[in-house]
Amino acid sequence: MPATFPSGQGSDLAGVVEAVGSAVRNVAVGDEVIGFTNNRSSHAELVVVEADHLIGRPTHVSWEQAGALFVAGTTAYAAVHAVSLKAGDTVVISGAAGGVGSIAVQLAKILGANVIGLASAANHTWLADHGVIPVAYGEGVADRIRAASEKVDAFIDTFGGGYVDVALELGIARDRIDTIIDFAAAAKHGVKTEGNSAAANAKVLAELAGLIDNGRLEIPIAKVYHLADVREAYQDLAGRHIRGKIVLVP
Repeated sequence: MPATFPSGQGSDLAGVVEAVGSAVRNVAVGDEVIGFTNNRSSHAELVVVEADHLIGRPTHVSWEQAGALFVAGTTAYAAVHAVSLKAGDTVVISGAAGGVGSIAVQLAKILGANVIGLASAANHTWLADHGVIPVAYGEGVADRIRAASEKVDAFIDTFGGGYVDVALELGIARDRIDTIIDFAAAAKHGVKTEGNSAAANAKVLAELAGLIDNGRLEIPIAKVYHLADVREAYQDLAGRHIRGKIVLVP
């Protein structure tokens, strides 16, 4: 039963749940399911999950992808929808190869947007392979974004560190900027902060799992650690340069 590595918002869980008793509906003992709970439980081997927080695991969704899906996936989903993307829009996404960013860039492409992904050079090939225009982060990033596209309609910040200011410098309207991490900048400038809580439901989880199942969405798995090695997993996560998600398995 893989559990997602915590990202700092909400809580997350995916695995096999033994449903016992009449209180659990539409789930039978032995069913393979993906689910979530609002109780912190990413490091648990056994967890009680509400029946309406469960969906069936699609055939082509691995347990590692299932375990990494909920918080990162629903956060990306909420952020992409918060900036009102439509076909032909250009959106910049910071931390574009991270756990949330790597999903957000793909969801934005599915909506028909042109996507500029801010990431280290090591991740540029992965972004380009997914139809994203890769741009290096760091000093002068606003100029590099302008060189990549004549217009920018929206900005999704998954990293923090001043990207709200970059978005405003690019002339993007405040209601089309969403940060999932820089709440101080959001309060100062009046931009959006929609994340996991805005899309934390079984319907969105099922939609995301369906996209994985039919090959339209990839959940990059950076590394898989056994639960006993959680300290090493945290150390890896602290570097903030991994591609995709870290997954814990009991």
